[in-house]
Amino acid sequence: MTYEMFYWPGIQGRGEFVRLALEAAGADYIDIARETGAGRGVKAMQALLASTDITHPSFAPPILRAGALLIGQTANILQYLGPHLGLVPEGEAARIWANQIELTVTDFVLEIHDTHHPISNSLYYEDQKTEAAARAAKFRELRAPKYLGWFECILERNGRGTHLVGSSLSYPDLSLFQIIEGLRYAFPNMMARLEPTIPGLVALHDRVAKSPNIAAYLASPRRIPFNEMGLFRRYPELDA
Repeated sequence: MTYEMFYWPGIQGRGEFVRLALEAAGADYIDIARETGAGRGVKAMQALLASTDITHPSFAPPILRAGALLIGQTANILQYLGPHLGLVPEGEAARIWANQIELTVTDFVLEIHDTHHPISNSLYYEDQKTEAAARAAKFRELRAPKYLGWFECILERNGRGTHLVGSSLSYPDLSLFQIIEGLRYAFPNMMARLEPTIPGLVALHDRVAKSPNIAAYLASPRRIPFNEMGLFRRYPELDA
């Protein structure tokens, strides 16, 4: 199957968690909004979002088309892709646990986003800098250590501590790789302080980065660089 991925072309954002799964599995996919031609580009994605002919429309990207299925929400897409791409162990308990981890990643991603947009997405960062500074301070002091500590804990409890779920690469592993990458970009000072407390996650990040398909993806133009339009934004004043 050739999957069709719908997400904004200039940012990694929430869509990157899906891209990483597709890339890690070597899946055939088309990143629709980054392509040109008939049925491609941002206009094609916007037309899909605006369509009144879809029984189960998505609120926003990312969206994945898999045959006749049209699937929205990052964690929901990954829950679907996991067994199809071999990125989750067999068995109901393992799949529910993987989804639970991913939903916690989703919660963490929202808190990361809200460090630079604590009031509203409709306002520019410059319109809420005072509030962002206060939110980021609490994030650095309390929220990031709490989330990262929990991920470190469940990694340690899973056998040898090499994967979050089961004994091989799964989509939560890929998502934690992206979390570490993004936080290193947005909060390098915070991560320099916290990384000694999460050695398992750092080692997991490094293993994912060195896996053949992900290493090839990171070195390719398909990997969009971090920038100040995405989820992870480097504002030095927020990483005091």
